[in-house]
Amino acid sequence: MPIDWLSPAQCFGYLAFVLGVASFLQTNDRRFKQLMIGECLAYVAHFALLGNPTAVASSVVSVVRSALALRTKSPWVAAAVVAVNIALGLALAQQPSDWLPLIASCLGTLALFLLQGIPMRLLMLCGTCLWIVNNVIVGSIGGTALEVTIAVVNTTTILRLYRRGRA
Repeated sequence: MPIDWLSPAQCFGYLAFVLGVASFLQTNDRRFKQLMIGECLAYVAHFALLGNPTAVASSVVSVVRSALALRTKSPWVAAAVVAVNIALGLALAQQPSDWLPLIASCLGTLALFLLQGIPMRLLMLCGTCLWIVNNVIVGSIGGTALEVTIAVVNTTTILRLYRRGRA
């Protein structure tokens, strides 16, 4: 079945693309997390319209996770968010690839709560790779473009932060 590049589902993917790129261009961790909330909200609508319930669940948890990460760095809160992701996977996953967004969300949770700067962005990069695979599988144009671009932008930001640290 051909993909409708201008369907509402794909348009929400494009919105997620813009917000995601903007977030990963940030060197300020707080602004990074704020923009990520917007990206995740767009992803909720995008994956709901594509009919991918585990990606919807992961994105909803990611919205809450990013908001919580603005207020606390508690490892207990991180553990609770990871536990919710695992529970959602057990309830919703019907095939191995359904776990990809949930594992990516777990990595993002650990990154946002337990790390900062370059280490945070490196772990987020691992999650980004899982999202790329998921988005290719489900036919997400904007999501695939977003995650590939995020991988490039995040890598560039990591290099900028590394050079700044060495200066």
